[in-house]
Formats: sequence, C-alpha cells, structure tokens
Amino acid sequence: MFDQRRSGRGAAPRVPGAPPGWPPGVLPPAAPDFEASAVAWLLDQAPPEYRAYPAARRHPVLLVWLVAHHVDAQAEAVRRAVATARVDLSDVLPVEMAPRVFELLEREDLRLRRVRRAVALLQEALHGRRYVPRL
Repeated sequence: MFDQRRSGRGAAPRVPGAPPGWPPGVLPPAAPDFEASAVAWLLDQAPPEYRAYPAARRHPVLLVWLVAHHVDAQAEAVRRAVATARVDLSDVLPVEMAPRVFELLEREDLRLRRVRRAVALLQEALHGRRYVPRL
C-alpha cells in the first residue's frame, strides 16, 4: 500500500502495525501513548521555538501540519541551493569542493524526503487513517 525506497544507510527497524517509513520511536496508532510519542518526534523535527507554543504541543494535528510546512520549506531551500551552488560558491570555495557540496545537498534532500514521508504518515494517522498491510 505504501512504498518507500531507502538510501544506502541502515534502515530503521520496522514498528509492528505501522507502514514502511514510520518514524523511529513513534508508537503505532493503536498504542495508548501514540499521540505523546508522535508529538515528541514531531517536536524534534521542528524549530526549537515550537516547544514554547502550548497550542502546538496540545494539538498534534496542528503540530504535524506546522512541521509538514517546515519540512517542505527546508526541501525547497535545498532545491534552491542545488540550483545556485556553483554560482554562489565559485568565488569562495575551491573547485574541488563542488562534488562534496553536491553530495551534502543530495544527502540532505534524501533525509528530508524520509522525514516528509514520516510526517505524512503521522498526519494520516492523526486524522484517523489506519495502515492495512497488503501483499
């Protein structure tokens, strides 16, 4: 039902009852402390200032919405960085750094894709949608 391809890094252990890409450390939706574990993980993905907003901590649906926007903005920043890196950095970094710059940006893009996938799964779960494994 849900497909996720992972990068070469080690895959996080699967959470029983949760789809591939489920965030590590977050309990499945049927668990009693699911929302608390989801909020803790979401706060780790958000800017530190979000911890000071009681409404975001008390309303996981609001927090997941905010974090989704934050992660999307980060991904857009990486895309812009890829598009402008050569011009922006050509005068300040040696040419041999270019492969490292693009490797860093590619890794960050992959990380953000995994985070966005996990956020989307939490968003679905917080809206009551349940994962049903398929063959």
